[in-house]
Amino acid sequence: MASYRKFAYVYDELMQDMPYPDWLRFARQAWEQYGMPHTVAELGCGTGSITIPLVNSGFEVAGIDLSSDMLAVARRKMEATPQGQRLFREGSIRWLQQDMREWILPEPVDSVISFCDCLNYLLEEEDITATFRRTYAGLKPGGTFLFDVHHPQTFLRYDEEQPFVLDERSISYIWTCALDTPRCEIEHHLSIFARAENEGRDLYQRFEEIHVQRAYDPDWMKAELSKAGFRDVKVYADFEWVEAEDDAARLFYVAVK
Repeated sequence: MASYRKFAYVYDELMQDMPYPDWLRFARQAWEQYGMPHTVAELGCGTGSITIPLVNSGFEVAGIDLSSDMLAVARRKMEATPQGQRLFREGSIRWLQQDMREWILPEPVDSVISFCDCLNYLLEEEDITATFRRTYAGLKPGGTFLFDVHHPQTFLRYDEEQPFVLDERSISYIWTCALDTPRCEIEHHLSIFARAENEGRDLYQRFEEIHVQRAYDPDWMKAELSKAGFRDVKVYADFEWVEAEDDAARLFYVAVK
């Protein structure tokens, strides 16, 4: 897993259309069913687009990410909110640079979340199982583990539909994919052109990003959650409380310790 670098500083602009309110809604609906948490750990918190609304809503959150650059952006965003400095002083938010396969907090938490296909960045089966085991250990009894991943069929669609192009005034990209079908592993190659401030002149900085993700069989994922100790494992489709089928783009897992 490579951590984000330059990409972290244009991430929010590129991802401004991501359905963050839908992830927050799904988490709240799950908590309403299984128990509202006080403490939450978010694995792969990125720039804090889910973390910060949770903290502002009264949850105590540990935002965990492998990338120091993503965490730097998240801290800056949090500090820019009206209550950001106060919430940080009160201990409502902690930003931690850790690997999700080995994350650890001083005390177990009520819920662990990992949205926006973060677990697809784990490229070996043992990485998935290590994350499941570590998360089980980091939860209080009765705690919930909520996460989403791309369905394997989604990578097939990406491969068929590429290339993808964005052309905005301040930022553009060309996005191509290469799929390793036997492993269901996809390499995303992005050529990004970000507008630079230069005395009013339209100058753009180009940089390259390569991101690799792997999708796993949904039944295997369910079985590994059970092996890690989780009970009542459910899989839903695309932000809705309906059983996932092969036409789902995203799989949403809900598991209870």
